[in-house]
Amino acid sequence: MAKRSEIRAALAKNVRRLRMAKGLSQDALAADANQHQGLISEIENGRANPELDTLGKIAAALGVHPGELLDE
Repeated sequence: MAKRSEIRAALAKNVRRLRMAKGLSQDALAADANQHQGLISEIENGRANPELDTLGKIAAALGVHPGELLDE
């Protein structure tokens, strides 16, 4: 089983990678996911533990399945 820090690191890497692949700024992703830009920054820096609902909104904004955000 992955440690929490490993999960946060995978989430950070995947959100940043997917966001950049879509050519989105953190502000644009935040707006699309109806979240604050600061939260997106915290997630991408591995400092946030977002709720499942938040992960679902971010995944939808990125056009991916929520599980893809956690793939290592």
